[in-house]
Amino acid sequence: MATKRVIAVCQSGGEFETDKNGVMLYKGGDAHAIDLDDQTKFDDFKNELAEMFNFNMSTMSVKYFLPGNKKTLISISNDKDLKRLIKFHGNSTTVDVFILMEENVPHDVSNMPASRSSRTTLSEAVAPAPAPAPAPAPAPVLASLDPPLDVMDDTTRPNIPLAASLDIVDATNHIDPHIDLAPEFSSILPLAKTTQQWQNTITGVGQRFTGVQEFRETLRKYAIAHQFAFRYKKNDSHRVTVKCRAEGCPWRIHASRLSTTQLICIKKMNPTHTCEGAALTTGHQATRSWVASIIKERLKVFPTYKPKDIVQDIKQEFGIQLNYFQAWRGKEIAREQLQGSYKDAYSQLPLFCERIMETNPGSLATFSTKEDSSFHRLFIAFHASLSGFLQGCRPLLFLDSIPLNSKYQGTLLAATAADGNDDVFPVAFSVVDAETDENWYWFLLQLKSALSTSCPITFVADIQKGLRESISEIFKGSFHGYCLRYLTEQLIRDLKGQFSHEMKRLMIDDLYNAALAPRPEAFHSYINSIKKISLEAYNWIIQSEPQYWANSYFQGARYNHMASNFGELFYSWVSDAHELPITQMVDVIRQKVMELIYSRRAESDHWLTRLTPCMEEKLEKESLKVRTLQVLLTSGSIFEVRGDSTTEMVDMDRWDCSCKGWQLTALPCSHAIAVISCIGRSPYDFCSRYFTTESYRLTYAESIQPIPDVERPLQKDTSALVTVTPPPTRRPPGRPTTKKVGTPEVMKRQLQCSRCKGLGHNKSTCKELL
Repeated sequence: MATKRVIAVCQSGGEFETDKNGVMLYKGGDAHAIDLDDQTKFDDFKNELAEMFNFNMSTMSVKYFLPGNKKTLISISNDKDLKRLIKFHGNSTTVDVFILMEENVPHDVSNMPASRSSRTTLSEAVAPAPAPAPAPAPAPVLASLDPPLDVMDDTTRPNIPLAASLDIVDATNHIDPHIDLAPEFSSILPLAKTTQQWQNTITGVGQRFTGVQEFRETLRKYAIAHQFAFRYKKNDSHRVTVKCRAEGCPWRIHASRLSTTQLICIKKMNPTHTCEGAALTTGHQATRSWVASIIKERLKVFPTYKPKDIVQDIKQEFGIQLNYFQAWRGKEIAREQLQGSYKDAYSQLPLFCERIMETNPGSLATFSTKEDSSFHRLFIAFHASLSGFLQGCRPLLFLDSIPLNSKYQGTLLAATAADGNDDVFPVAFSVVDAETDENWYWFLLQLKSALSTSCPITFVADIQKGLRESISEIFKGSFHGYCLRYLTEQLIRDLKGQFSHEMKRLMIDDLYNAALAPRPEAFHSYINSIKKISLEAYNWIIQSEPQYWANSYFQGARYNHMASNFGELFYSWVSDAHELPITQMVDVIRQKVMELIYSRRAESDHWLTRLTPCMEEKLEKESLKVRTLQVLLTSGSIFEVRGDSTTEMVDMDRWDCSCKGWQLTALPCSHAIAVISCIGRSPYDFCSRYFTTESYRLTYAESIQPIPDVERPLQKDTSALVTVTPPPTRRPPGRPTTKKVGTPEVMKRQLQCSRCKGLGHNKSTCKELL
């Protein structure tokens, strides 16, 4: 292999001057030329320079510029550094080398001893503790380490240009295109600007610290900056002895407490490293708390900062290779530092509930604990929500649950309503340790207490979880309509036969049509279609108590709302906040409901119609069907309405039509509108009051008030007698499962063989013989 050679133009005795662009120029002094090749030893080179300029080797430093960059001086402190110089300038005949004495080194050049023989020291390092001599030239301009705005958005992670720490970026933090970097240059990139500031955190014997913890943290930063790993020989509350992890390396430091004080002082230190380590170190010294301190500010701006991105950024910026678990734990600690302690949040529940009821009179905020004082359940219902439901919403509530992915897991139970515009209106919610029949019963008891109404309410909820018994016992005279989504999922799970995706889809369509059918004959027509596909499915449906889910048999008023997951908007809020401590999660939900009430109230102020926009549209569609209808008076308030192929009976006194459309929707059907027009009345006089703009405004008339000081940790109320501790349940390891609201499991496509028509395999893996 050919030996690389370069002529080093060695200069000394001059001064650096920096122009307006930050480019450093060396003027004056003497210059000598020395021939260098990749076999030259640094000690021989430095010895020759000392003899040439009559300098003391111990106080002499050797610097050079990278190709195309006259802003940053790079130090040469060992053989590898010298080889890098030759490689970087391999395409050039000469290279400028500057020999500086300690008193002439610019104030931004580090005077600390080299931490390891494989490290290249950057001249941007912070000055050592002793006061430096006056610098003959201003320091080079450092590029900002802040991320450029053009590479950041709300969906990407922080992108910090590491080249900024080496001044190879321009004023806009973009890499200078005129610089031609050799591949070997990447070995010094990990030393970012933050790391350079840590290179001088340990100054030597006599340095003092407020305590052992401060010394440990300072030592850890020093090791990271100098890229070496250490291990403790002694580590207790009053003394710490540390040595380099590399076998045979003499680097060592000992610090202990000064007598009669809590101060820790460095008593002994050998700053010399003889170990040869890789440019990138493992994460031995990168503790969870250190990772948290590094990423905390970024996590505040980017809440979705992923552990894999943390691993990548730490490696790029600090030269440390973390594993995924270290990054994840660091993120958890940083999140807790930003959001507050999960454990403290539970202890603050008594005071938090008191503040809700103080700031929002008429609200109900209560909790219960188990015998060991651990958290059991929390119920929240704001006065604005309770009043809005009672004043302007239909007596219809949807009950559903969503699992929480917080540190202590749990489940959120929710009761939502439909406002006059058929939008979701949150009424109450509860955080419980688990979704059980007992917790549902407790939730309904609190809801009954908060509503204080004897009016019958129709509940749309799951068929399971003991809700049927709880609803009938607590809300006497009310109705329980089964959620059709849960019903279809249960049907598919219970079927034992193998059905293709298409057959399942047909059965589900027929089941939904049967549920929506207004009259029994239409209901039986659809389930008979299911019978032709599967007798087992037909029998299952007959035994599933259609009186609780089919319109043609249901006694309550569900207004054609067939599923309990009506409040998807509300559940999306919970999904955004469920990883927060419990008090902060509740307050995020409060803020969302508060904003919802305000925005919808403001929007309704511009409505000029008698009904809400959604109901106006539905009424208009029914009115368009009137043209082909003929109205005949039979007796009193009963009318006969004939169409092209149907004849319906309309009872105006009872607001009833034989098509059942008027009763199911609480809006006049086309037959009723035809009669109303004949008698000279307005269809608006026969619409439910819940659909009027006036009722809608009553729904959103009240406001939710802020809870003071909720964004910062609440101070513990020493007078509180109740102590609340976190529940014993903890989030298990691994990726949590997500609940996709509104996506039935039964619609997942299954693999089907085109040969035998069986499920679970394809033609190529079919075992059936031809």
